[in-house]
Amino acid sequence: MPHSHFPLLHYSVLIKMHVIVDNKLSYKPHIDRLINNVSTACYVIRSVNPYVNTNAIIMIYHSLSHTVMTYGIIFWGNSSHSIQVFRIEKKAVRIIMGRGNRESCRNLFKELKILPLMSQYILSLLKFVLNIREQYIENSEIHNINTRHTSNLHLPTAHLNIYQKGVYYSGIKIFISLPWDIKTYIDNPRTFKKAVKKFLYTNSFYSL
Repeated sequence: MPHSHFPLLHYSVLIKMHVIVDNKLSYKPHIDRLINNVSTACYVIRSVNPYVNTNAIIMIYHSLSHTVMTYGIIFWGNSSHSIQVFRIEKKAVRIIMGRGNRESCRNLFKELKILPLMSQYILSLLKFVLNIREQYIENSEIHNINTRHTSNLHLPTAHLNIYQKGVYYSGIKIFISLPWDIKTYIDNPRTFKKAVKKFLYTNSFYSL
């Protein structure tokens, strides 16, 4: 598929996944519904927290919150409204660990082995890159100069903001930003995903 077709792919997949957008192509309607769902999950977690152990709580979290929260995240994860979802996610983590509203969650995420929203967005983008690896080209296919960036994915010139925020373009930017040793596993999907997850769990990124 020609690279110029990927903006169309962006919206065709949106339709199939039923991620809600309004007539201005804003993800706010989807995020508003998502916040309601995750808030309900927080209520359930708080209600059962005194009666079950942490492992059971984490299972409930993944069932009621994490699955819903990460649905279609590769499309809305970099939206300006996504910060609202992240706040609810931190609230859920504090409830699980029995911590106050002002306590930092970074170490709590690591302890629970739960990825912060932005880290999950990064993971989803890199899985997308991996799944359509044959659609990307490397810098070595563009020029013959042997540099440390030769085997990096080629980032095409893009002037439209909507294209730069799209899955295809964002995936390249995230991949380029990875540590070099992880990028060398791109042709070994299982090892690549394992290395990426370890990297994200270790760093617990809050932003791109």
